Amino acid sequence: MFPQRLLDGYRKFRGSRFVSERRRYATLAEAGQQPRIMVVGCIDSRVSPEVIFDAAPGEILVARNVANLVPAYEPARDSQHGTSAALEFAVQALAVEHIVVLGHALCGGIRAFANEAAPLSSGDFIGRWMAQIAPAAAGLGPRDDTFQTRLELASVLHSLGNLMTFPWIAERVRVGRLTLHGAYFGVATGQLLVHDPATGQFAPVPGGQIRRRKD
Repeated sequence: MFPQRLLDGYRKFRGSRFVSERRRYATLAEAGQQPRIMVVGCIDSRVSPEVIFDAAPGEILVARNVANLVPAYEPARDSQHGTSAALEFAVQALAVEHIVVLGHALCGGIRAFANEAAPLSSGDFIGRWMAQIAPAAAGLGPRDDTFQTRLELASVLHSLGNLMTFPWIAERVRVGRLTLHGAYFGVATGQLLVHDPATGQFAPVPGGQIRRRKD
């Protein structure tokens, strides 16, 4: 049986949000999508880019995978690359102007790598997928209490570097048609940090403080 929670949510959507945004949906159906921003995010159910950025339908293109990783460019024809295919579609077909790699706190994939956890199955898809951040982890020093957070941030930078291995991404960045961004979301705090290429640091978004409700 189809999940009742989804049926209830759909009915609420049809009776409220779809009604208020029906014209937008009609336009998207007729003219197609033209998002200017792509977000590479994690599959973690607590970190939805559409929710975090309060995005309307058609505003952002989202690709999600374990730990929001971007693999290096690999054109081998005997392999299948879901994230790379999404990037190709976003950049070459839709001509997005921004790509954001959105990392987050308490990432299970990063934790599994940091803790050298045992495989979840004999196939260990997660372990093989997470192995690509080994170079980012190698230069982080001791695996202390801060290691996971430091690796979560370093993996965002690693993915930004991997984006530049795609020739058609690097060319668009070079001529100013595409800009790459790194960001990091605090699940417990709701705080968004954005990477500053000039300083190499992640800094809180100005104006992102929580507003207290007036009773």
